[in-house]
Amino acid sequence: MASQLLITGAAGFIGANLVYRLLLMTDYSIVVLDALTYSGHLESLTSAMDNERLEFVHADIRDAGAVRSVFDRFQPDGVIHLAAESHVDRSIESPMEFVTTNVQGTAVLLSEAERAWSGDTSKRFHHVSTDEVFGTLGPTGRFSEETPYSPRSPYAASKASSDHFVRAWAETYGLNVVITNCTNNYGPYQFPEKLIPVVIDRLQRREQIPIYGDGSNVRDWLYVEDHCDALIEVFNRGAPGETYCIGGETEMSNLDLVEALCDIYDEVSGRDVGSSRGLIDFVTDRPGHDFRYAMDITKIRDDLGWSPSVDIFTGLRSTVGWYLGNQSWVDAVQSDEHDTFQGRWYTR
Repeated sequence: MASQLLITGAAGFIGANLVYRLLLMTDYSIVVLDALTYSGHLESLTSAMDNERLEFVHADIRDAGAVRSVFDRFQPDGVIHLAAESHVDRSIESPMEFVTTNVQGTAVLLSEAERAWSGDTSKRFHHVSTDEVFGTLGPTGRFSEETPYSPRSPYAASKASSDHFVRAWAETYGLNVVITNCTNNYGPYQFPEKLIPVVIDRLQRREQIPIYGDGSNVRDWLYVEDHCDALIEVFNRGAPGETYCIGGETEMSNLDLVEALCDIYDEVSGRDVGSSRGLIDFVTDRPGHDFRYAMDITKIRDDLGWSPSVDIFTGLRSTVGWYLGNQSWVDAVQSDEHDTFQGRWYTR
């Protein structure tokens, strides 16, 4: 469909993995737009630095002038919008950052896309969202494209609002949009504040591993490369105006997940398997902690032929191995000294 893609938030976790998948699997030229906040780092794109199909622009999606200049300069044929504040704990502490980035920033991008494309429906805006917009599940049931919205954290509310703005731009201005809502991702390049990289980091340091409450909260885990493949399929072949739910079909309680990570770490590091479980520390639950997420992926499987290919234990082993082999990346993104690339590829 498109020859030139604009990927927002592509120096972040999912965005960086998507860039690598696009460069490997497609012929698209890619413009990366990222504000390089605490979770966006050019170190995550080091291996793509010299690729002539990639350009980088350091800009904030809330800056309408900067976003307009990107559309005017690069004239993208499509947008895959990943830029967002995404950590629930941070949204509880600083909700307005989530409102301005996730809601205002999305509206800026929609406005500039509509202006630049002038009703050309061959160009597409793909908004990447989350299962958290649907709220929480009890012991049974799964979210689907028909599930009513019921966000329960400032992060979830900001993403729900941005989803609605995307649909409003489609209805009001005729913009060609698709929306995807995904479950919890894991894999390489995830910033070390989310559960899985936190656990791996604590195992490396032999420090206590915090688990909220009793660890019974359940999430549906999706390997990031599987998610990226789904995003490419939806962008290329999804029906205009449609929403697609993306999940890993792998539900695990937080405690079961952490225990599995401990055992995998013991196995690959030569420790007695099970010995690291003693580092687990149950801490006070966070406010409004959703009990369970699970996704019904019937629509994307039937309509586009996508389903997850990486089972959870293979994915976790790969992820543990990646973090253990890339400690320099972990150290760099946790320091204040990063994002120093210069030249054609890194433009401010």
